[in-house]
Amino acid sequence: MTTIRKRDNKEIYRDGDKLVKVFNETFTKAQVLNEALNNARVEETGLKIPKLLNVSKVDGGWAIVREYIEGKSLFELMAENPDKEDEYLEKFVDLQLEIHSKKSPHLNKIKDKMHAKISESSYEATVRYDLHNRLEGMRPHTKVLHGDYCPSNIIVTPSGEYYVIDWAHATQGNASADAARTYLVFNINNQKELAEKYLNLFCKKVDIPKQLVQQWMPIVACSQSVKGVEAEKELLDSWVNVFDFQ
Repeated sequence: MTTIRKRDNKEIYRDGDKLVKVFNETFTKAQVLNEALNNARVEETGLKIPKLLNVSKVDGGWAIVREYIEGKSLFELMAENPDKEDEYLEKFVDLQLEIHSKKSPHLNKIKDKMHAKISESSYEATVRYDLHNRLEGMRPHTKVLHGDYCPSNIIVTPSGEYYVIDWAHATQGNASADAARTYLVFNINNQKELAEKYLNLFCKKVDIPKQLVQQWMPIVACSQSVKGVEAEKELLDSWVNVFDFQ
């Protein structure tokens, strides 16, 4: 067995043709089973993702076992081949639009998740009230949303196949919410120029005004703030407050 990544609350390792993610006690049984269920439901849409193999206990912690996909992340490939950034970004957006073309009626709804995150946040009551109202006014959709769509969650195999991994945050709802989240991730990673290129390309391909994505930005920033990462606070605060509430 080979350790791929180790964090304070989980460890990911390879066991032959399997990838094992072991969670510590900070994750409840319900959280782990929900991630596994998300994976199973998204599999049913026909998207190219690692198949769920089982959920079990490993060394006292809950573990999810999936197919191991050989390859490099799109994040690594973009770093190694900066001259191909536009080509990779084009594929990145096309894959996201393929995800949004699918439906999975039993996934949790993005509005329910975001209402809960807003309520959980430390912003003052007036701000939370405005965010709840903004969220409630968003057009209802039922598209599959990844929830953390970024280049590090895409594996490119040696034969050139693209697999999307890590469906822990998958929901159904408005695709603009997913785009806003991706835009935020690029900004958090100090990839501001790439963030703008992504947003312009996404909106061009979907043929929507950027304002539809921007409407979600205070909401996804508030959701991210719940993680309590001090280094992100200034950016998230500016997003929550910069867009005028309508």
